[in-house]
Amino acid sequence: MTTLLNPMKISPMKIVVVGHVDHGKSTLIGRLLHDTGSLPDGKLEELTAMAERRGMPLEWSFVLDAFQAERDQAITIDTTQINFKSDKRPYVIIDAPGHREFLKNMVSGAASADAAVLVVDVAEGVREQSRRHAFLLHLLGLRQVVVVVNKLDLVGRDETRFRAVEAEVRAYLAEIGLEPSAIVPIAARDGENLAARATTMPWYDGPTLVEALDALVPLAPPLERPLRLPIQDVYKFDERRILVGRVEAGGFEVGDELVFSPSNRRARVKSIETWNAPAPKLAARAGEVVGFTLDEQIFAERGDVASHEASAPKLTNVFRATLFWLAERTLSPGDTLKLKVGPDEANVTLEAIENAIDTQTLARAPAVGVGHNEVAEVVLRTREMLSLDDHRTNPAGGRFVLVDGFDTVAGGVISTDGYPDQREAMRVKGTNLYEVDHLLSTQGRAFRNGHRGGVIWMTGLSGAGKSTLAMRVEQRLFAKGYQAFVLDGDNVRKGLNADLGFSPEDRAENIRRVGEVAALFAEAGMIVVTAFISPYRSDRDRARAAAGEAFHEVHVAADLATCEERDPKGLYRRARAGEIGEFTGITAPYEAPETPELVVDTSKASIETCVDAIVAYVDAHLAVRARAVGA
Repeated sequence: MTTLLNPMKISPMKIVVVGHVDHGKSTLIGRLLHDTGSLPDGKLEELTAMAERRGMPLEWSFVLDAFQAERDQAITIDTTQINFKSDKRPYVIIDAPGHREFLKNMVSGAASADAAVLVVDVAEGVREQSRRHAFLLHLLGLRQVVVVVNKLDLVGRDETRFRAVEAEVRAYLAEIGLEPSAIVPIAARDGENLAARATTMPWYDGPTLVEALDALVPLAPPLERPLRLPIQDVYKFDERRILVGRVEAGGFEVGDELVFSPSNRRARVKSIETWNAPAPKLAARAGEVVGFTLDEQIFAERGDVASHEASAPKLTNVFRATLFWLAERTLSPGDTLKLKVGPDEANVTLEAIENAIDTQTLARAPAVGVGHNEVAEVVLRTREMLSLDDHRTNPAGGRFVLVDGFDTVAGGVISTDGYPDQREAMRVKGTNLYEVDHLLSTQGRAFRNGHRGGVIWMTGLSGAGKSTLAMRVEQRLFAKGYQAFVLDGDNVRKGLNADLGFSPEDRAENIRRVGEVAALFAEAGMIVVTAFISPYRSDRDRARAAAGEAFHEVHVAADLATCEERDPKGLYRRARAGEIGEFTGITAPYEAPETPELVVDTSKASIETCVDAIVAYVDAHLAVRARAVGA
C-alpha cells in the first residue's frame, strides 16, 4: 500500500504560471484552487454573491484579483502568490503577468520559482508573449515546464487542433533547449483535466495538471549545494570580531577553513556564537543566521562571501551574460550601471554586445544597442574583482539585476565561459618573504647597457604575426647593440610552463608566469620581447603591474579575416570544424588593448614596416645614449 506524504511536513514547491494575456491563467488558478479544496472557507460564497451583484456569471479569475484596477482593466498587473496542496505535497503558485508592459514583474516572479506552467490558448496557439515568456523561463534557468493548452471547450474539444498546438509548442521549446514535462489539454472554466480527468476528451490519456505537477522533481535542497555564506555585518564584542550572515547554501563546522571572496583571504572557524545556549554550537546549515569567529583576524567585511576552497565561486572582473533589458532607453556599449548579484554591488560597464536574440525566431545577430524588452548576449566588466557563480551550476547565485539610479533596468544570468578564474593568480602562497636591496642600481645597469630594461609585450590574434615580428625585432635590436631576448610559447612551454595545459585557467597562469619572468629580465636591464596572444585584458594588466613603467604594450592588430586567411598551422580551420575547443577569436574571447603604447597592423603594413615602427619606439623610449646603427 502506498502511503501518501504529509504535505505539511514538506517544503512547498514554487510554481510560476505564465502565458500570453487572456489565455486564461487566472481562471485556471482560481478553478484549480477550488477543485483541490484550497479556497479559504466562505470564498466561493463571496465570489458567487459578488457575481450576482454585478449581474454576471461567476469568474474564477476573481480569486486572484488582488487589486480593483485589475478587474477594471481585465489584466493582471502584479505577481500574486497563493498556496494550494495536492495529496502529495504543498505548492506556492506565483501568478505572473502576461501583459507585455508588466514583464518586469513576470521576471521577478519566475526568478523565485522551482518550475513553471505555461498557458497557451488552443484557438490562438503560441503567441509573441508565449514565446517571450518561454524564453525567459529558459533564461532564468527553469528546466521543468508543464504546458497546458487551455479553452478546449471553445473548439469543441477537438483533438486535431490540440495536436497542432502541441506540436507548435514542442518545436519552440526544443529550439531553446526545453523539454516539457507534460502538455495537458484543459478547459479551465469547467475544471476539465485540472484535478480530475475529463470524460469529454477520451482521446487524451496523459496526466491531469495536478498529476503533472506532482511528477515534478523538487530542486536539490540548499543543504546539498556548496557553501555560500554572504557576510551581512561584522560586530566587535569583547575582544571578539564576530562575522554575521545567513547560510544561503551548504553548511560548515567549527574547524573548517573558509575562503572569503573576493578578497581571497582564508581562515578557520574558531567558534559559532550562541546566546544562552546549553551547549556550544559546532555546525551551521543552510537557512540559519549565524555569528562566528575566526582563528585569525583577517579583514573580512560586509559583502564578502564565505565558502570552502574546493567549491568556491569564481573570481573575475569580466564575464558574459544573457540579459533582458527592461528600460525604455537603449543600452549601448560603454554604459555604466550598478550590478547587484547576491549581497554584492559594483559599478559595471557594458563592454560589448555579442548578439541580440530574437525571442520569436531565436535568431542571433550582431547589434549596436539593446532596446526595450529585448534580449542580448553581452560582456560586462567591473574595475574590482567579483565572486560569481555560473548560472548553470548555481542558478540562484548566477542571477543578477542591473540598476540605473533607483530603477531596475535589466535582469540576467551569468556565464563565466571563456574567462579564467583569477583566484589562484591573486593568491600569495609564500610567507616570510622580505625584499632584498640590490647593490646595483637601475641607473647603473642602464648606463652600462646603453638602454633601460623593458618589456615589449606583443598581443594579438593567432596568425597576426607576433612571433615573426618578435624574432625580427630581436635581431634588429641585437644588431644595434641592445641586450634583447624573445619569450614566446616555444621557449616557455617546454620548460617553465611545461606543466600547464590550455584551459582558461592554465592560459592565465601561463601569462602570469611569463609576466613575472619578463619583469625580472627588465629589472636586470634587458629588453624582453614577448609574443603571446594573451587574450585577457586582466592578464596583461597583471603583467603590466609586475613590470611597472618598464611595460610597453604593442597591439599587433591584424583582423580576424586576415589571420584566418593566413592560418599557417590550420588551427582556425580545425577550430571552425569543432576539433579545437576554446580557440581565441572563434570560440573564446579576445579582448583587444584599450590604450596600447603602440599599434602595428600586419594586415595593412609590411612586416619590415612594422619592425621599423617597433624598433623606432624602443629607440625613442628605452635608449639612454646615442648608438650606431647596426647591420
